[in-house]
Amino acid sequence: MKQKIYQVDAFADRIFSGNPAAICPLDHWLHEEEMQKIAMENNLAETAFYVKAGDQYQIRWFTPSTEVDLCGHATLASAFILFDQEGYGGNVIHFFSHRSGDLFVRKDGEWLILDFPADPCVSTPLTQEILDGFDRKPKKAFKGKTDLMLVFDDEQDVRNIIPKFRAISQFKCRGVIITAKGEDVNFVSRFFAPQSGIDEDPVTGSSHTTLIPYWAGQLQKMEMTARQLSFRGGFLQCRNLGDRVEIGGKCKLYMTGEIFLPG
Repeated sequence: MKQKIYQVDAFADRIFSGNPAAICPLDHWLHEEEMQKIAMENNLAETAFYVKAGDQYQIRWFTPSTEVDLCGHATLASAFILFDQEGYGGNVIHFFSHRSGDLFVRKDGEWLILDFPADPCVSTPLTQEILDGFDRKPKKAFKGKTDLMLVFDDEQDVRNIIPKFRAISQFKCRGVIITAKGEDVNFVSRFFAPQSGIDEDPVTGSSHTTLIPYWAGQLQKMEMTARQLSFRGGFLQCRNLGDRVEIGGKCKLYMTGEIFLPG
């Protein structure tokens, strides 16, 4: 059986930047084990699968080792494929995740705008376990639904920090966001998730569901710009809507192909 597959660089204005995601448009759901094997074979931060269901698209996301509750860059990439390759005619795509609920992507020229539920964070103690995960001490620690967020003094702390992946892999969370006020953007971040099979994610849309409410409060701004300071890097346009957030980025198609599945 042949299965169509695309690879897209999300939150990118050129290939070889942003965050690569594999996208598999499906007529019907594959077995969960088979989707996990495809994600493992792709060996990208995320592989997204979607199935059309009435006027919306059901979507699921897999890292090489596990299914995750929410993935921003692979949702952005899925919308890009629908608009650019699969003939979707509208300006707004309604995705639905059985783990995260209703998700929307709006096309605005070259920009695609994610509309996701906000994940506001609460203060949590700076434990020795947290301090042992990095070579620099954060100012504050916060916890969202799935991620730990650490706030640092300035952009250079975030840029130059050395994560200790073995220690971080023991944290009881999906991953760790580190962040600070930016120099040429409103805020910067990085995201580490060895416990989810990804040491450092290049650009993490879902982490901005926590970052946006936090920095909106700190900076007293509803609209902000952000940069993720990974090796590949990514630029994001952000807007705080209260109980939801908007996260904007561009996508570039890298590859189209076919998977040859047994049966």
